[in-house]
Amino acid sequence: MPLSLDKQNAYRVRYAAMHPGWRPATDQYAALIRDLVRQDMRALDVGCGRGGVLEQIGPAIAHPVGLDPDHCSLVEHRLPDLPRAVATSDAIPLPAASVDLVLSSWVLEHLPDPARSFREIARVLRPGGAFIFITPGATSPAALLNRLLGPLQRWLVPLLYGREESDAFPVVYRANTHRRLDALARDAGLTPHTFRFIEDPTYFAFHPLLFRLNAALAQRLPRCMAEHIVGVYIRG
Repeated sequence: MPLSLDKQNAYRVRYAAMHPGWRPATDQYAALIRDLVRQDMRALDVGCGRGGVLEQIGPAIAHPVGLDPDHCSLVEHRLPDLPRAVATSDAIPLPAASVDLVLSSWVLEHLPDPARSFREIARVLRPGGAFIFITPGATSPAALLNRLLGPLQRWLVPLLYGREESDAFPVVYRANTHRRLDALARDAGLTPHTFRFIEDPTYFAFHPLLFRLNAALAQRLPRCMAEHIVGVYIRG
């Protein structure tokens, strides 16, 4: 049986019980957004897909906008009233200094030229605006295995995790280490605000024993090898 998202989330509940204070990266990402959102802000979700974080945050964001390169995902978006357009993060069709928040969920790992995207994100942010992101860490065991498998992952992801092949986009990990992200942000005119490595031992939890082994390993690996990165950069 594939390791479904429901099964992974059940293992995350177990891991949180084993390690009080730990929260999944998606929860920490949503909490950072809620902490920074203010009334009447305009937020841009880059790579909004079919719903994602805008569904979770809901009315906390008064003026959301979504962009995604995949037209079918936008057509199937679960918030039918969301203003949205087909576009990529390296050519954002918005005026300069026009949004207060830029959100990026599981996008940075796919960017072939992240420097262009960071410059565009900085361009559309108002002074004091925030870029909030969640992305895999490039040196986690899962990411290293993805690199090793290469093109095979488009076949293995549906088999092992039960996700549609169309959702298994190629990854390049060109903006997925602390040093690289800080350099990209600095060159674009963004300054660090928050940076967190968050371990998640559920990606290889195909059996309870494998989960226990990965949970033990997660406590021993360096923080830079955690599965997820959540961060915030601010436009100066």
